[in-house]
Amino acid sequence: MVGTTLLVPGLEGTGDGHWMQWWLEQDAAAVAVQFTDLGDPVPAAMAVELAEAVLANPGAVLVGHSLGAILMAQVLAEWPGLPVAGALLVAPADPGLHPRLHRFAPLSQRPLPVPALAALSQNDPVMGMDTGRALARAWGARVIDLGQAGHVDRASGHGPWPIGMALRDAVLQPGVGLSGRPGLIRAAE
Repeated sequence: MVGTTLLVPGLEGTGDGHWMQWWLEQDAAAVAVQFTDLGDPVPAAMAVELAEAVLANPGAVLVGHSLGAILMAQVLAEWPGLPVAGALLVAPADPGLHPRLHRFAPLSQRPLPVPALAALSQNDPVMGMDTGRALARAWGARVIDLGQAGHVDRASGHGPWPIGMALRDAVLQPGVGLSGRPGLIRAAE
């Protein structure tokens, strides 16, 4: 059973129409991390805010999108003793492909101290698939190929996203197969 899910948003936050907002409405045990300034993201400040949110929700599964995903990897690598049950990294962002994220380079290449899945899109404009796979290998995360899912955001049609909840559950059950959902997700180890 999954306890708290800590949602770690990207630059667009969890606003109306975003799958994270939908998740908050569906799951009473979900909590969104509130960052001080997503308009001008500062890595050190955001890392502290995420660590504080984890400490306030020990044992949570982290679900991060875009900037949130790379921030999770950084924080878990810097503070491996944080009480986190697992991590779902959705469409991580490449700071080299987004001008507002340049301060987050270089990305952490250290293994994550928790079970993790990296949900990647073949046509994500903010992270190439090959780069995403290489990062997932470095992080020790299983790769989930979402197919042609864009950046897994509002612009790519991802409002309600129940697959995300299934992936969150799979983080904690590494032996569960994910390929039994044709056309939705494919494990790509």
